[in-house]
Amino acid sequence: MSLTSRFDEPMRLAIAEAQRAVEISQDVPVGAVLIDAAGQIVAVGRNERELTGDPTAHAEVVAIRAASQGAGDWRLEDLTLVVTLEPCVMCAGAILAARIGRVVFGAFDERVGASGSLYDLLRDRRLATPVEVINGVLADESTAMLRQFFESRRISGSR
Repeated sequence: MSLTSRFDEPMRLAIAEAQRAVEISQDVPVGAVLIDAAGQIVAVGRNERELTGDPTAHAEVVAIRAASQGAGDWRLEDLTLVVTLEPCVMCAGAILAARIGRVVFGAFDERVGASGSLYDLLRDRRLATPVEVINGVLADESTAMLRQFFESRRISGSR
């Protein structure tokens, strides 16, 4: 089993969460799953900005909040965050603050990505201990879902 394929199952769960974001609140389809070293699900999150009116309710932040609440601790060093889209600057900051050791993502975000495309905050040694980043896991599925969402919004004239 390759390093990236061992994250296929949690990425499929993240993709399912991303689809729920669209179904529940017409939010951008991004989903996140936090897993422990054994691969067990600790927390899930999906974009909830439209649902909650909270600009910080990105999938990663929602999952980090749930994991911290469940653990009773903000330190999440032993967890891996699996997310369908490359984390943005805000989410990268939250990942560093929570001391998450590994991030696995599907699609790159060339517009606002902060984990290897536009910026690389997670591996910037000036900020904190570098985070292991694995990209491209089920990237085609994640990219297609995002592309379809934004194309449908353009056709319908939605925001």
